[in-house]
Amino acid sequence: MSTRADAGQPVEYSPSKVVEGNRYGWLFVYAVLYIAFLYVPPLFLPLFSFNDSIYVAFPIKGFTFEWYRQMAKSTGLLDALYNSLKVGAVVCLASTLFGMLAAKAMTRYTMPGKGPMASFIMLPLVVPGIILGIALLVLTNQVGLELSLFTIGVSHVLICVPFGMLVLISRLEGFDKSLEEASLDLGVNAWKTFWRVTVPLALPGIIASIMLTFLISFDEFILAFFLAGNEVTLPIYIWSQLRFPAKLPSVLALGTLILTVTMVLVAVAEWIRRRGTATTKPTAG
Repeated sequence: MSTRADAGQPVEYSPSKVVEGNRYGWLFVYAVLYIAFLYVPPLFLPLFSFNDSIYVAFPIKGFTFEWYRQMAKSTGLLDALYNSLKVGAVVCLASTLFGMLAAKAMTRYTMPGKGPMASFIMLPLVVPGIILGIALLVLTNQVGLELSLFTIGVSHVLICVPFGMLVLISRLEGFDKSLEEASLDLGVNAWKTFWRVTVPLALPGIIASIMLTFLISFDEFILAFFLAGNEVTLPIYIWSQLRFPAKLPSVLALGTLILTVTMVLVAVAEWIRRRGTATTKPTAG
């Protein structure tokens, strides 16, 4: 806070209220350009998926649903989609379960080394995917496991647990802990309190975690590429089809569907998480 003498009276002003030139105007332009850089390129997927030509170029020849029909008839694509759905379903449930237990420990208990333990769980988020994929491939070969959907699923659990834990930590910190304490005071043991009190209150976060970790597993490519063996997931199938120009429009059609479903699920998951946090926030008085 600064003062300036003016007609014998000190005038107070806050530096935070000083606007220098078009400072905020430039920030707005930057924000618009940044959002455009992120979201305009994906818009070309639906645009070219309806193009009546195998070539991804302007001008567009015409409008057609042919590439969507070819996509629906592709057995290889459907098999890869089924594999991704299987892996994603198992991974999201396992990741949410482990993430729930970790979030419960981090928010409810005092233990030595809690900070380093949380950092250790978060480590897969900062390790480059290609390094993690090579390390898991070497480990898999050393223990004699056959590369399959199982090895893909295990690797996906490794990278999805931190996301599930972060979502659930924010949820568990958002509701009144006295509800659990009241249950314990009434003679209910910790396990029943967890299932009858904690889980119902944390349900929006659990749903959000399931949806988020499913999407992460469904879209993951690098680890699946190293650990797939003879079975492929959808991202690997899409990558393999990019070598054939005639099949590119069908891949674009598939990408359009994935992009649409992903955006909807992420939006729903975040809405559920925010709604749950708002409804359980303690009120004053």
